[in-house]
Amino acid sequence: MKDVMGIININENEDRLLGITRHRPVATIPFGGRYRIIDFTLSNMVNSGIRNIGILTHNKHRSLFDHLRSGKEWDLNRKRDGLFIFPPDNLQYPMDVFKGVLQYFYNNLNYINKSRQKYVLISGSNVICNIDLTAAFNYHKETKADITAIYSESGFTSHNLKDSTIINTLDNGRILDMEVNPTKIKSNRVALGLYILEKALLVDLIDACVSRGYYDLIKDGFIKNISMLNIYGYPHHGYTAKINSLVNYYRHSMDLLNPDIWQELFFKPGLIYTKVKDETPARYKRNSNVNNSIIANGCIIEGTVINSILFRGVKVHKGAVVKDSIIMQMSEIERNALVEYVITDKEVLITSGKQIRGDQNFPFLIEKKIVV
Repeated sequence: MKDVMGIININENEDRLLGITRHRPVATIPFGGRYRIIDFTLSNMVNSGIRNIGILTHNKHRSLFDHLRSGKEWDLNRKRDGLFIFPPDNLQYPMDVFKGVLQYFYNNLNYINKSRQKYVLISGSNVICNIDLTAAFNYHKETKADITAIYSESGFTSHNLKDSTIINTLDNGRILDMEVNPTKIKSNRVALGLYILEKALLVDLIDACVSRGYYDLIKDGFIKNISMLNIYGYPHHGYTAKINSLVNYYRHSMDLLNPDIWQELFFKPGLIYTKVKDETPARYKRNSNVNNSIIANGCIIEGTVINSILFRGVKVHKGAVVKDSIIMQMSEIERNALVEYVITDKEVLITSGKQIRGDQNFPFLIEKKIVV
């Protein structure tokens, strides 16, 4: 896929994840003890041979720069091509206010036009999966499609279909209809926000939309031209998680405690890479009790941890109990405290003796650096 460039648009709807997106985009929400959500999209692209990747950002991009840096961990620190992060630039857009995602593409047309690759793989940043994009690209060429939309038929329920694009295909795979966030679901085929098309077609669609005052690539660029374009659907049959609400984030994080899902998501068909931090191994002190949990490097465990995910540097003191919870980096659970069905952001302190309980369907979120 050397002839394909990747464009990742990290401008996702953050309303239902507000507590953990106050200081970061959805793309850099911590996941799985040491990863960020964007690690999956980036790793899928580089595992498939894509070496030119541009990321379109909005105003909360500091954590993205901090996590990706030069792109070394994804082998994207290159003399030619590599990783390009584009901060928001409203000055180039011929309008005063933000009206849609096409503004980000329009602002960076120069980068798109100058790239050496013939094809473009567009991706959002809130879907987690491990996918062989080479097979999808081969399918795109075999069908001679104008656009190929990658979709999944599993892992979605009525709870996580918000802000989703539902597609309806013919038997030969050609997409008959696409609907963005419909109230009446007519198909179980959900687009994953991954689209393959020629760069020239993308530029034409951007120009046609912007010049007519349209702002949405899917609604205005794809759906309005669906009868004139050959748009095909490519099915992804593996595990898929869409992080579009706090409940979904919790549910899919807990899925990682299933070893089969863990193995598939992080190792098949390719490895998932992330920012490397050199830390000491986790330490389990005398009388500690850990069961069915993910414990990252640098953690110190003196109490009990059950069915939980602990990120780097978390401390669980003697007598404390962490159950069915997600504890992010550098947080601390003091003596005899209890947290159950809780998500803590980074550097949270649960003081001695406190008891905090949420619910499986309504996890209790504690925001960054809060002391309870």
